[in-house]
Amino acid sequence: MTELLAPAGDLEKLKIAILYGADAVFIGGQEFSLRARASNFTLADIKEGADFAHQFGKKLYVTTNIIPHNENMGELIEYLKGLESAGVDAIIAASPYIVKTALDHTSIPVHISTQQSVVNSSAVKFWKDMGAERVVLGRELDIDEISEITSKSEVEIEVFIHGGMCASYSGRCTLSNNMTDRDANRGGCAHSCRWNYDLYSDDEKISDDSMPFSMSSKDLQTLRFIPKLMDANVASLKIEGRMKSIHYIATVVRTYRLLIDEYTQTGTVKDMNYYEEEIRKAENRLTSYGFLAGMPKAEQQLYNLRSEEPTKEFLGIVIDYDAITGYATIEQRNHFKPGEEVELVGPKYQRKTVVENIYDEQMNLLDAARHPKQILKIKVPFEVHAFDMLRKVL
Repeated sequence: MTELLAPAGDLEKLKIAILYGADAVFIGGQEFSLRARASNFTLADIKEGADFAHQFGKKLYVTTNIIPHNENMGELIEYLKGLESAGVDAIIAASPYIVKTALDHTSIPVHISTQQSVVNSSAVKFWKDMGAERVVLGRELDIDEISEITSKSEVEIEVFIHGGMCASYSGRCTLSNNMTDRDANRGGCAHSCRWNYDLYSDDEKISDDSMPFSMSSKDLQTLRFIPKLMDANVASLKIEGRMKSIHYIATVVRTYRLLIDEYTQTGTVKDMNYYEEEIRKAENRLTSYGFLAGMPKAEQQLYNLRSEEPTKEFLGIVIDYDAITGYATIEQRNHFKPGEEVELVGPKYQRKTVVENIYDEQMNLLDAARHPKQILKIKVPFEVHAFDMLRKVL
């Protein structure tokens, strides 16, 4: 069974990921984790997250994937034992020292991070012999190379399928260190590759002021490669984005869940366009399939293109539903008004309706939903559930 692995930056996102179909979730603790600006979990949060995941028969992994300096090594054993007590199902590590310490002092399974740039079968065997149960491959492999590695591997293989891509080899970047004194390999990446630059050749500026140069790659989106990755016996398909919104997590996880289930049950995918349209509702940057079809071409890079556009499809999240009155309680996220067609989306359904009237918590009639995070009530002619999404129909 192929695992769908989702990111979470806080407990709410963790619960959303599980409810919308993730088989496992990876999070970062407050120590030894990349993504320092994410809403990292305390040990108490990690235990609560593990308990929630296990209620649904799902798993929780914790990243301990920094490249540590001496100053980062204090209290490592104590922290790993804390993760073990919290009930996490594995850690994701890049440093051989962290890997060995976890194997020597705890019973927590170890997954090898993509930061180790594992791109061949010999490296997979090295980590297997060291005691790792899973290896996350580097993102610089095509589908044939991945298939060859999985056919020779005696441990589980994990592959990234969606999210941000690093312009540097498997994330080993020093641009951020040099430009901002923020160490990308210890959780401080400033995304310097996405900045705008003036480009010079022999002291002559060759970039256009109206279109400055940048060097970022497009985000990863691999929907059309999922059947091939499943056929290649990839154990885990990983979505990136611990700093993304609940709408992003819910939409992306749900889309890949439905695709994986359809292919598992039927051996085919009837309408790939549907899945691509669903994914676009969560994306705000241009996407590509990375290295999966071979060496990326120029059209898979952003260079002088910047595509960030906030999506406004996400109108709100359901808090509660009264089956007697038919009113759903909604926490609002974007502007909408009476008369608009909207859709309610849950893990297993997607239905449209028209907003009749909008009320506040005291049932005062409103002419529009104007204030983010305001609690509203709208009538919905079918049953909805907490954590279902209200989306605009475009």
